[in-house]
Amino acid sequence: MANLVSAEALTVVHGSRTLLDRVSLGVSEGDRVGVVGRNGDGKSTLLRLLTRAQEADAGRVTHTGGLRLGMLSQGDALAPGASVREAVLGDQPAHAWASQSRVRDVVAGLLGDLDASDVGGLDALVSTLSGGQRRRVALAALLAGEHDLVVLDEPTNHLDVEGVAWLAEHLRTRWPAGSGALLVVTHDRWFLDAVCERVWEVHDGVVDPYDGGYAAYVLTRAERARVAAVTEERRQNLLRKELAWLRRGAPARTSKPRFRIEAANDLIADVPPLRDSVELARMATTRLGKDVVDLEDVTLRLGGKLLLDRVTWRLGPGDRIGVVGVNGAGKSTLLGLVEGSARPDAGRVKRGSTVVVATLSQEVRELDEVGELRALEAADEVASHVRLGDRDVSAGQLLERLGFTAQRAWTRVDDLSGGERRRLQLLRLLMGEPNVLLLDEPTNDLDTDTLAAVEDLLDGWPGTLVVVSHDRYLLERITDRQVALLGDGTVRDLPGGVEEYLQRPAPARAARKEMARVERQLEKLARREAQLHDQLAAQATDPVAVAALDAQLRELLAERGRLEESWLEASELVE
Repeated sequence: MANLVSAEALTVVHGSRTLLDRVSLGVSEGDRVGVVGRNGDGKSTLLRLLTRAQEADAGRVTHTGGLRLGMLSQGDALAPGASVREAVLGDQPAHAWASQSRVRDVVAGLLGDLDASDVGGLDALVSTLSGGQRRRVALAALLAGEHDLVVLDEPTNHLDVEGVAWLAEHLRTRWPAGSGALLVVTHDRWFLDAVCERVWEVHDGVVDPYDGGYAAYVLTRAERARVAAVTEERRQNLLRKELAWLRRGAPARTSKPRFRIEAANDLIADVPPLRDSVELARMATTRLGKDVVDLEDVTLRLGGKLLLDRVTWRLGPGDRIGVVGVNGAGKSTLLGLVEGSARPDAGRVKRGSTVVVATLSQEVRELDEVGELRALEAADEVASHVRLGDRDVSAGQLLERLGFTAQRAWTRVDDLSGGERRRLQLLRLLMGEPNVLLLDEPTNDLDTDTLAAVEDLLDGWPGTLVVVSHDRYLLERITDRQVALLGDGTVRDLPGGVEEYLQRPAPARAARKEMARVERQLEKLARREAQLHDQLAAQATDPVAVAALDAQLRELLAERGRLEESWLEASELVE
């Protein structure tokens, strides 16, 4: 295969720290490479070097002649005054881009939600979009183009479960085997397995290559650790536990990883089950009693939109539930009902007398009030020790389990990175010893190693756990069952997990989007109809003008009839 990008002896020094130390590697046609590593170890820096967006302190990067390169960075360069159509499709007329199946797939897969919202679809101005919507537009603009090498920095950020699944399928099928190349930094482990054929781990100034996706990477890394007689016993055991999960994982997981089965089984022969669900449920019942939180015949509207319609849903002691759903379906609102920060319009929420709820929100602003404290002091402020499972753990031990070195444990909270603040936020919640833990998108800003540590920690947590996340791997890893909010006011169990969610509700989801699109068109027609009637009244004495306006009105009424018929057809699918 032709070599597209070559890097020779790249060195990057940041302050007193060497991020990359004489790193040499290359990207060839047909490569699908996932880049992993701890936050701050140089993953994004490596991408910028390979795309020539940043110069190395030493070494060089060579591109093949005429290389068509497209990159999605963690920011975006969208013009605020541009429309979504202009940002993604340029000045192409509708018939030109609509005739290209690849571009149609990108528009439908990434921008369909804009038609179902109040922002105006393809005609919306970029300046009116949320951060998540801007991210989707930037990704769509990249994928709508023609590239030999696509470089993506955290592309699954702001994508829901459906969006991640769509992106994985699009990238897998976009290029025939052996053509084009993909380089992606991501913490989404399911996405790594679904898309990538190789993994680069960036750490300690070097880049280690691995064949296969995330699962194969974990196996090879665990083998290397054993062969090298690594003394970091805790880290090695964590790798082996992660490997045990991958070998015993949910059937919905991809079969793509290429395990050497015997080697994997040898490594995990003495690894205990991930968690003893029966014992955890017993401990949870001791702490909580039989009653936790029950939603009984609950109806809730937000901003005029019906989120829950006479829903009855019960949480028991030790339940570990993952929540998925379309954007705006009410996932965070459901957590609010369990927490007590939201109230239903009808029905009731019954909460057990011993329930102590803690919520990991999507914000970390609650750490602002302890910004002057050291990380260890901020943890100790809540409690010096916490009971996890059958043993006591100190705040310092818990910090270490979550990846804080001795030096970082004594760093001011205000000086911590986003990922470190996220970990400290979770740690402070656990130090309060809640018996009901609600996690709203907990994987934000966390790298794969930290995610494995968090999951290992939660394996031994004896309480009721509810997790809202677009991270499919995390949901399968730390919850025992999943439910879906489909946007129709219901909460539905998913015996088949996330895979069932992606398959079962698709027609209804598409129908709801179509209904919203039609409703917007009907509103525009109603305004135009009113204008025509005003014009007819004003020019009633001019027969030529009246005839022309009457023809426009008849055409408008015919279009309204077609749209109303489409709305009725879509509503039948939703019902």
